[in-house]
Amino acid sequence: MNNFIVRTITGVIFVTAIVVSFLNPLAMVFLFALVTGMTIWEFCGLVNQRPNVQVNQFISSVAGVFFFLAMALHTRGLDSLNLAFVPWLVTLIYLLVSELYLKAADPILNWAYAMMAQLYIALPFSLLNVLAFQFTNCDLPWLLPLSVFIFLWVNDSGAYCCGSLLGRHKLFPRISPGKSWEGSIGGAVFVLAAAWFISFYTTQHGITTNLSMLQWMGMGLVVVVFGTWGDLIESLFKRTLGIKDSGHVLPGHGGMLDRFDSSLLAIPAVVSYLFSLALL
Repeated sequence: MNNFIVRTITGVIFVTAIVVSFLNPLAMVFLFALVTGMTIWEFCGLVNQRPNVQVNQFISSVAGVFFFLAMALHTRGLDSLNLAFVPWLVTLIYLLVSELYLKAADPILNWAYAMMAQLYIALPFSLLNVLAFQFTNCDLPWLLPLSVFIFLWVNDSGAYCCGSLLGRHKLFPRISPGKSWEGSIGGAVFVLAAAWFISFYTTQHGITTNLSMLQWMGMGLVVVVFGTWGDLIESLFKRTLGIKDSGHVLPGHGGMLDRFDSSLLAIPAVVSYLFSLALL
């Protein structure tokens, strides 16, 4: 019961912080710059547990935050080249040079993990700025990035409920024994319903989104597929390291990677989907 209460309180605060941040561009940039840095710090701390790995947590985290800020400034139409891109580039060069030339047991492995932190974590979070600030033909520009997280939350909840009640066939038992095909399909159905509701609500109230009902539902399916994939990748990552949670920063919910694993693949996939529709 105590664990349930802790999980509930943490979950409410977590969801509220994300929802409120999207309503204010400055709050969104501040929150996800912080999330980017904390997630990279956590990731580097985990990979440093592997043999012959010594990634610089601080420099990697700073580089990721600079990358996020560069994208935020660029999508806001500001001079990101001088304000954030150059510091990110200098920081990244310093990181790579130090990883390659310090007397580490395996500098190439350190370099690979350092670059992975930028591509796996910093890049997806940075693309949130594209969804938030470049989707200009929408009356509610915050709706698009928020919808990604709504679909992820609905998918998780729907998959859990359907999996608990109907789950018989395991999805990937080697990676995540708790996931089932029935749960995944149920989660997708709930997301399609959520996408239909968003489209119906915005249409009924005259809110322009530039997405048709089918395009909203297509976006929902993209989030389901790539969100599930992102969750499985993080499960494989933790299983490889032999750990249950990636961290303990969120009481009752684990670490930053545990909470944002699905979004790390869903966000780039949604950006690619909208570019393919010429909506970005």
